Amino acid sequence: MHKIVFATGNAGKMKEIRMILAGLRIGGQPAEILSMKEAGLAIDIVEDGKSFTENAVIKAQAVARAAKEAGEEAIVLADDSGLEIDYLNKEPGIYSARYLGEDTSYHEKNGNLLERLLNVPEEKRTARFVCAIACTLPDGQTLTELATVEGWIGYEEKGENGFGYDPIFMVPEFQRSTAELTEEEKNKISHRGKALRAMKRQLSAIYGTKKECI
Repeated sequence: MHKIVFATGNAGKMKEIRMILAGLRIGGQPAEILSMKEAGLAIDIVEDGKSFTENAVIKAQAVARAAKEAGEEAIVLADDSGLEIDYLNKEPGIYSARYLGEDTSYHEKNGNLLERLLNVPEEKRTARFVCAIACTLPDGQTLTELATVEGWIGYEEKGENGFGYDPIFMVPEFQRSTAELTEEEKNKISHRGKALRAMKRQLSAIYGTKKECI
């Protein structure tokens, strides 16, 4: 078995991840990409890093330790991503998932941000999605990638295709929110898509057909 465990339980994120990593082979075999739940790993992770990359590394290494303690070796991937709004001093930033509380819906989070930007002109609504990907290999080595997508914050929620802050993040290339893009369009330009494709290249270069991973 050639397993890659991704440190998330977010179904929307796992769908994106599987699409972007499709075709990845480890030691000549198709990689099986599992969520933490699918891998039988349930742990609490304290994300106390000071950057997206630090938090991604913390998550990847924690899940890798849990997998090893469970008697399995696996490649572990983790991401830490979020929204930076320049007018709000790059908030919510690394606290994007916890903004207004982890149990607060993204509809509420988005509404709060839109209210804080009320009457702010478009040229001052610049923002970006940031994604850091960390990968811990069975030998303990950890790889990282960081990617962004630039855009601006709209004036209302638009679209049903995305999740999180997608409905308020406008992409200049398409003049639509990321929640209005098709999956193919979003994966092509998204911060997570860019970072995952870069990590996919790293893994392909390391493993190819020469190394195997359980």
